[in-house]
This record gives sequence, structure tokens and C-alpha cells, in this order.
Amino acid sequence: MSGKRTRNLETITCRAPVNIAVVKYWGKRDEKLILPINSSISATLHVDQMCTTTTVAASRDFCKDRIWLNGREESMDNPRLQTVLRKVKERASNKSELKDCHIHVCSENNFPTAAGLASSAAGYACLVSALTKLFNVQGNVTDIARLGSGSACRSLDGGFVEWTMGEKDSGEDSTGKQIVTEDHWPEMRIIILVVSGKKKAIGSSKGMLRSTQTSPFLKHRADKVVPDNMKKMQAAIKSKDFPAFAEVTMKESNQLHSVCQDTYPPISYMNDTSWSIVRLVHAYNEYKGQIKVAYTFDAGPNAVLYLLKESVSEVLAFINHVFPPPNNQEKHLYFKGLPSESNHEVTKATLNSVLSMEPQQNAVKYIIHTKVGPGAQEITNEDASLLDENGLPKSMKS
Repeated sequence: MSGKRTRNLETITCRAPVNIAVVKYWGKRDEKLILPINSSISATLHVDQMCTTTTVAASRDFCKDRIWLNGREESMDNPRLQTVLRKVKERASNKSELKDCHIHVCSENNFPTAAGLASSAAGYACLVSALTKLFNVQGNVTDIARLGSGSACRSLDGGFVEWTMGEKDSGEDSTGKQIVTEDHWPEMRIIILVVSGKKKAIGSSKGMLRSTQTSPFLKHRADKVVPDNMKKMQAAIKSKDFPAFAEVTMKESNQLHSVCQDTYPPISYMNDTSWSIVRLVHAYNEYKGQIKVAYTFDAGPNAVLYLLKESVSEVLAFINHVFPPPNNQEKHLYFKGLPSESNHEVTKATLNSVLSMEPQQNAVKYIIHTKVGPGAQEITNEDASLLDENGLPKSMKS
């Protein structure tokens, strides 16, 4: 086992990325095992811009299991959390001397939690990555991550990842599988428009259950539409065909939110700003005469735009026209992530003609510019640990 050992304390610290689906997962055929009604595909976003960091410590000196999330201690009684911990210990090496130890977990996100930006996927992927390293679990562990949060099985690998729905009732064949590595399509970029960091009114799990119980469109989509979109998306990714990739991405996003509207009572995750972003993207693509940028929305109002590096500067010019930075906000607080040349020359007349949209001040809180990146990984730097030598959060001392 790698990691750090201090007296009777064993620790592991990992980082795990957010993944954003381009073929959507919405609905389960088995709530307990978190088995999806259809397969899905996502891009793994780079951990340098968006990630969860988790430190797990095990010690015979601990009197009970404890967990801290984003600075607050939470209950360990969460059923999914307990399932993940039990499964990890079941697969732990028989030689592991830590199996009978209590654990402390400290986890932090550097992006909004429960706001439709896949925080639970990154969180459980990070937890499983750290636990399996701590307990020396070998082999594919994406099925364990799935038991915490379905899409977490797509955050353990980098690049583009498929979550295969599987056929077995046990769920053993419902796992994450890398399609291509993060180096396959180096020109791909992602721009995230954070519209709201607030916790959504209806969580994804509750929303999926309601849709599964009441939406006729959900079953039709899973049976008739998604299988074809999976083939199209895999081909587009492997051949780096951006227009084909972008078209499926946008149609998949539209279908997800159509299912939510078809749900009874209906669910609305997107807001007026979200729909303004949709209009902006289609207007820009029409202006260019081809698809140059694609939008997708998970269960929340925040937009994720996929585009190639060559288009970033011009697209940002259009975004900044409709969504100017909030008053008196410093640039580095509004625009985060990868640097970009945002001085692309687009005349005001062109912007007004193409968009026909009034500027919406304060509608977008901030922007993150990132790219496709690696999956979950251990951090060997000793200073990276979120827990001190007693197994308590370092943040408690500040």
C-alpha cells in the first residue's frame, strides 16, 4: 500500500474529477444496486480545474467511523456510504491489517456541490479510489463506485468513458470502461457557465425515480433512442468528428430535460438563463454555418459547452456580450481555469445582429475553462492530506 503512515495512522489522499455526460444517464432499473436503464458516455474534466480531494485514514485508535464534507461533519449512516465501505472491505486483501479499523474521511470540492455539476460522481469516485488503495483492493472497482453514485463509475478513468448498463441482475457487468484516453482529442475544450451554485430543489436520485415511475418517454428513449446515440457518439469520439459529437450531445441534453418535463409532476432543472445559453449556442452555430459549439445540461441550470480550442476565443466574445461579468468583479474571479485569449475582435454590430439578445448582467456567476483530463489518482505530496496526525480535519485548526 502507498500513502502515509504516522504511528498508528494510515492515510491515503486522492483527487477525482467531475465527469459530464454526453449520452445521458437518467433512470434506474434497480434502485438498490444503482443499475441504469441505459448505457451512457461522459467526458472526464481535468482535475486541475474541477475536482474532489479526499483523505481517508484508518487507525485502531479511532473509536468510530467519521466523515467531514466541505468542512462539516456528516453522519456515516448514509446507506450508500455504508454499502461502499462494506464492499471495499469485502474485497480487501486478506493480509490487510486495517480491515477491522475504524476510518476517518475528509472530503472537499473546489466547485459547487449538488448544483448539477456531478459533485456526487466526483465525491464517490474519490472516496472509492482512496479506500481501495488504503485497503489494497485490486482489479476493476468501478462497480463499487457505482454503488455510491451511478455516474461515479465514469470518474475513475480519464478521457471519454462508457458506463455499460449491463444485463446481469447482480450488476457485476454494469461498469465503467474507458473509450479513449485524455490524450486522444487534445483540441477538445470545455467551458462551464455557472448560473447557480445553490442546491437543486429536487435531487437527481429523487428526480430519476419520479421519471422512471411516470414518464412514458423515458422507456422509449432508453429502448429506441439511446442505443443508436451510443454508437454515433463512440464513432464520433474515436474519429474526432466534432459536428457529429456536438449534435448528439445537444440532442441528448434536450431529451433528458424533455423526460423531466414528461415526468409527473414535471421537473424543471433549467432556468431562463439556461435557455438563453441554448439560444446563444444555436445562434452562433448558424452564424458560423456549421456546428462549432455544443451545450449540455445535467440536472441543474449550469451549462457545459463543448468546443475545440480554435473556437474558444470567439465563443467567449459572444458569451461576454450576452453575459457580461458582474459589476465590480475582478476578472480572475469571473473567469477561472485555463487561460484564454478573450480579445477576439467581433464588432458590436455583428454581435447584435447574430444574437438579437439583450445583455443579461449578473445572470452568469462565473466561467470555468477546462479540458478533458485524467481519472482519479493518488496524491503523494504529504502536504496534500486533509487530515492531521490525529486523524482530524486540518481545517478545524484554521
